[in-house]
Formats: sequence, C-alpha cells, structure tokens
Amino acid sequence: MSAVWHPFFQHALEPAPLKIARTEGAWLETDQGARLLDAISSWWVVTHGHRHPAIMTAIRAASEALDQVIFAGFTHEPAEALAAELAGLAGLPHVFFSDSGSTAVEVALKMALGTARNRGERRERLVVMAHSYHGDTVGAMSVGARGVFNAPYAPLLFDVATIPFPAPGAEQACFDALAAATRDGRAAAFIVEPLVLGAGGMLMYPPAVLAELHRSCRASGTLFIADEVMTGWGRTGTLFACAQAGIVPDLLCLSKGLTNGSLPLAATLARAEIFEAHYSQNRARTFWHSSSYSGNPIACAAGLANVRVWREEPVAERVAALAAAQARQLARLAGDDRFADLRQTGTITAMTIPGPEQGYLAEIGCDLRAAALARGVLLRPMGDCLYVLPPYCISEAELARVYDVILEIVPRR
Repeated sequence: MSAVWHPFFQHALEPAPLKIARTEGAWLETDQGARLLDAISSWWVVTHGHRHPAIMTAIRAASEALDQVIFAGFTHEPAEALAAELAGLAGLPHVFFSDSGSTAVEVALKMALGTARNRGERRERLVVMAHSYHGDTVGAMSVGARGVFNAPYAPLLFDVATIPFPAPGAEQACFDALAAATRDGRAAAFIVEPLVLGAGGMLMYPPAVLAELHRSCRASGTLFIADEVMTGWGRTGTLFACAQAGIVPDLLCLSKGLTNGSLPLAATLARAEIFEAHYSQNRARTFWHSSSYSGNPIACAAGLANVRVWREEPVAERVAALAAAQARQLARLAGDDRFADLRQTGTITAMTIPGPEQGYLAEIGCDLRAAALARGVLLRPMGDCLYVLPPYCISEAELARVYDVILEIVPRR
C-alpha cells in the first residue's frame, strides 16, 4: 500500500488511486497511457485548462530568481503586482495572501472579528447560510453546514447563527432570518457563497437574492464576506459572482482559479475600513495571522500570469460559449426521469439523481464515479448530486462526450 493518505477518500472501500503522469488542456493521462476527460476541473481549480503555456512559462521564469521570501516585513514584485491587479479587479484596496481557500476564509473571519474588537464594538456573532461549505480548517468548518464533513470534530466548532437557504418561494424567510440575526448590532459578519453553494450540493439562487442579502448587511453594519473560492474566476459567467448582483463585498475570498490550479495560492481582499481598524500605533491591534508560505513568489507569479491571460485572451468569450454549450447539453437530459432538478449557473450544471439514498453518502455517487472513469471521464458526484464543471478550453465535442457518458451510466429507475 502507498504511504499517501488521500483526502475525502475511503481507502478501505476504494480501488487504488490512479496515478496521473501528464495533464494537458481538458485531459489527464495516467502512467498507463489512459486518457481521462476532466469534467470537474480537477476539483474546480483549473479554469483555462491544464498547463496553460503562459502560466507555466511564468512559473519557470519566477523560479529562476526567487523561491520563498519571508512575508512579514518583506515583499517582492510578484506579490506587489498581483495585489495591485486583484485590488483593481475587485474594487477592494487591500490584499492578504495565504495558501488555500480554507485559509482565505479563516483570514476573513479573523479580520471581521478583529475589526470589531479594535473598534471597541461587541460584535462577536457570525451568521452563515444553511448548506454552506467554506473549508476544512476549524473556523471554516464552524461557518459551514454541520454534517458528515465535520461531525467527528464537533467539539472543536464554535456556534454560529444560521439562516435558511433562499430556495424558490422561501426567499423572504431567508431575508427575515438575516435581519433577525443582525438587527441587535452584535453580528460581526455574514459569510456566503455567492449564487452557488458548491459542496453543499450545487444549490443555486439568483443575483437579486444576493443583492438583498448584501443590502441587509449594510443596513445593520454587519460585514459581508463573499466566499468566491469556487465561484470566482468566471465559473458563474462573470469574473466574480458578486458582479451579477452589482455588489462589492467587505471581504472577498479567492483561491482555486487564482493560479489556474497550477500552484496553491489564496487571497483575502478587504475594504479600506477593515485595514484601517488594524492600522494603529498600538501594536496589539496588528492583524495576527500568518502562513509560512504567505505570498510565495512563484505562486504569485502564476496568479499574475492568470490575470494577464484574462486580459490578453478572449476568456470572457470562452466562458460565455461554454455556458451556452452547457445549456445545450443539459437540455438533453430534460424529461428523463433519471434526472431531477436540472440546474445551471454560468459554466456550472448540476442535477439530482432520485433514489432511496440522499445526501453526500448516497452510494450512487461512488457507483457513477467508477462507471464514468471506466469510460474515460472524470466525474465526482457528491452523493446524489451529479455536476459538470469543466475547464473553459473543453470543446463542444468533448462536452457532448461527458453527457453521453452521463446518459449511459445513470441507471434506469
């Protein structure tokens, strides 16, 4: 048995992991030469396609000059240039680098609580949305839905106020719950995945709902944290999902597509007021968070190259074309009783597989994953939720193959 302990993988039940030897575009290649069509962007991180030439070139060039630099009291050009680009894109002037989506969320939570403390405000409550997922570190788990992902670690988790998901017809209940949780002035922040709740089952809601949630937070003085770790970098049809609601959050969490999945990097962007709450002659008001790899120069160079790809290549057009192709392919499943709740936001499609088991542990998910792999397609259903989230370079013929496989492998009822 390999010494590697894999994430979200039950070694006692699964065959040995496939060994990938090469990646290119929308494809993975095993050490045995088998090709797999990556229909989930290798866990939602690869946007432009595997090993985009401009990004790989930037990584090689950066590694000739820098490896790692302590980021406390030091800086370097890749970080400075990337931070300036991100600030301009998001309309948020301060950028704090970390190394994963979970840590980007942890940073945002600590910034929100630190802001309240440094202002002398008794704001200690965090408000979250039902079915959310924000990561696997303790703070990120605490603001996510309680369930199979975090049940063994319940003693570590802190209490939060939870509002219901704004399902169609239940939007007002969601708005009312947020108002109730924040009107006493004790809420430090509300954190939400804009437009699409990813690991919670690809649950989708419209931009108007997001805009109203933001308006409510502004009215109560509650900081609004947008976790765009998954939704950012074009997944929902725009660079950031928040743009569709016409809002700028107080804190914005980015990762995954930030480097096109080439290297681990995350960023938490903040409004000026949040930085200013920590800017003081009193050293105790410092923002107390760090990572050994904060602002890694090579990762920042990859992130900067990704931004330049967005600027210099027709990425927005590719996103729009993929969204249209996804709609055409999803329509092939309409009327088939093997699929329920067909849904789409931008480049993301999802469906529910009806059956006796529901939720993340439904065995149908594992069965479908194995059946798809046997046919050369990488799908990773979340239990009874099957989704397609490919890189933007996938061709319509390749995408059609993904849906051909879905139609082949989902059993008749």
